[in-house]
Amino acid sequence: MKDYSTYSFWLETTGEPLTPRASLMRSGEVDVAILGAGYSGLWTAYYLLRTNPGLRVAVVEKEIVGFGASGRNGGWCSSKFPVTPGELSRRFGREAARALMLAMCATVDEVARICEEESIDAHFCKGGMLSLARGAHQVPMIRAAFDSYEALGLKEFARLLSADETAERIKVTNVHGALSTPHNASVHPGRLVRGLARAVERRGGVIYEQTNVTSFEGGPTPRLLTPAGELRAKVALVLAGEAYLTRLRKLHRALMPMYSLIALTEPLSGPQWSQIGWQNSESISSCRHTVDYLTKTADGRILFGSRGAPYLFGSKITDAQDRHAPTHARIQRLLVEWFPVLEGIKFTHFWGGPVGMPRDWMPAASFDRDSRISTARGYTGQGVSTTNLAGRILADLITGKHSELESLPIAQWRSPNWEPEPLRWLAVRYAQKAHLRIDEAAENGHARPLDAPVAEYLGKH
Repeated sequence: MKDYSTYSFWLETTGEPLTPRASLMRSGEVDVAILGAGYSGLWTAYYLLRTNPGLRVAVVEKEIVGFGASGRNGGWCSSKFPVTPGELSRRFGREAARALMLAMCATVDEVARICEEESIDAHFCKGGMLSLARGAHQVPMIRAAFDSYEALGLKEFARLLSADETAERIKVTNVHGALSTPHNASVHPGRLVRGLARAVERRGGVIYEQTNVTSFEGGPTPRLLTPAGELRAKVALVLAGEAYLTRLRKLHRALMPMYSLIALTEPLSGPQWSQIGWQNSESISSCRHTVDYLTKTADGRILFGSRGAPYLFGSKITDAQDRHAPTHARIQRLLVEWFPVLEGIKFTHFWGGPVGMPRDWMPAASFDRDSRISTARGYTGQGVSTTNLAGRILADLITGKHSELESLPIAQWRSPNWEPEPLRWLAVRYAQKAHLRIDEAAENGHARPLDAPVAEYLGKH
């Protein structure tokens, strides 16, 4: 049996054994059958059972609760959305974009409320977020982000900081300013997802682990198909496997599995924290195309995450990709580049995993009443909070409860499929390499690569 504690620091430190629950052993019937025991599936189950106590809900998971992104992410419970406020306005209009951003801010507090109500010790800490402009070339990006909040009438949700004001909060090299946003929290993802599973079970839900779903069928009697039999659903199926949904033939092109990798330091000493000035609990990022995200853990470590592991032909997902040595080495170099006083610091954990990227970058929470199939997916690495919102939307759609959530842009959204191979591989690998070249050129004071507009267009389309 796999040692699941080796997949991330978060799974290693859940404070509980990771012994798998029982598998599905024979065919059966429930009201709602859910594929995937990560945040999406569990939040959907939780809200269904919370408002409909008599509902029979079963969750089916190939590995264990929290095996995927829910147990391996960067620990951000954020109001950030994969699509920027400005782009949301362009696609859906100002009022819809504003409503979605307000819902995302409220979602951060909703996660905190459920943690308290269900006694989930997820180390929830609402410390806000700083998006740093590391270099003059990133200043227009934070200004544009601030302007987009202002355009939605949400100026109070963001504040521009000067270089000196930023340095009062954290001492990072080459910082020219920052965007401060309050609606962001750090969490222990493993404790959150495992605690949420127990909350689902207390409310009557059943979770089957070590159960591989090989296919699914919609219609009057929708069902999940497994080697041990079928799990039929009288009301709805929920497909919530995120990047792993691509392993199902019917959904192979619905998402693209893209890897995000993380390195974690040893705990810092008090003097080290004083030297870097990071005395509060903000989550930190920069504006690089290749993404930087940093979190301070409850036990005083720095988590540094980034993209960079190469996309594999055919949307392949393997454990080997979790530890892509060149990317992890680059992350270690970046941390010391950000904080030179930490030269020589030890890194204790390295991990990674796939995130699900839809073709238009837009998460979706949808339910088709004809096929009785619903899905929540496509968070592009912003799923810790967005999954909660998606779970509430799905619960309302499935039960027919009308609420303001069903008018949000992600409700009933359907993204187009990705292109078939080899076009997908050629475009994505080009974009990955080009974005790294764009970042490196800007940081070294060189001219932008001639193909930068092409790469940036592909990154947005």
